[in-house]
Amino acid sequence: MGYIAHMNFGYLLYPWGDHRISDFVDNTALVNSIADRSEGFVWRLKDGDFELPENDLERLFGRPDVAAATLSIWENFEYFEHFVHKTVHGKFLTRRSEWFENIDAHSYVIWPVDVGHVPSLTEGKKKLMSLRDHGPSEEAYDFESKSTG
Repeated sequence: MGYIAHMNFGYLLYPWGDHRISDFVDNTALVNSIADRSEGFVWRLKDGDFELPENDLERLFGRPDVAAATLSIWENFEYFEHFVHKTVHGKFLTRRSEWFENIDAHSYVIWPVDVGHVPSLTEGKKKLMSLRDHGPSEEAYDFESKSTG
């Protein structure tokens, strides 16, 4: 049995460095440190990884002044779901509309990965587009479809 990967992206309401998103930016390290210590956490994309061509935010999502993305690997869906909804991350998730544009489409995707595989944002975007274009499947799904199926 393998792991799961999760990728999400969004467009900030204001450019990086703008004081109106400082509550989000200033707490990113805290939320990441909680993820790093959470049961079932395996790996996450870190700052230096964004310099790799396969993780180029501008090429993948455009608008580099406001694009943001995360990518992580978890041992299983249950550990990941606990982190997302039952830690301080959940409190920030409820405030998403304060910092991010509303996207009228899936902005995240979850998919299975083999142990030892390190996905890229390019892979994540392909999975996201599959979810958007074809709906949930075992290869690309969201919280709702995982919970119901």
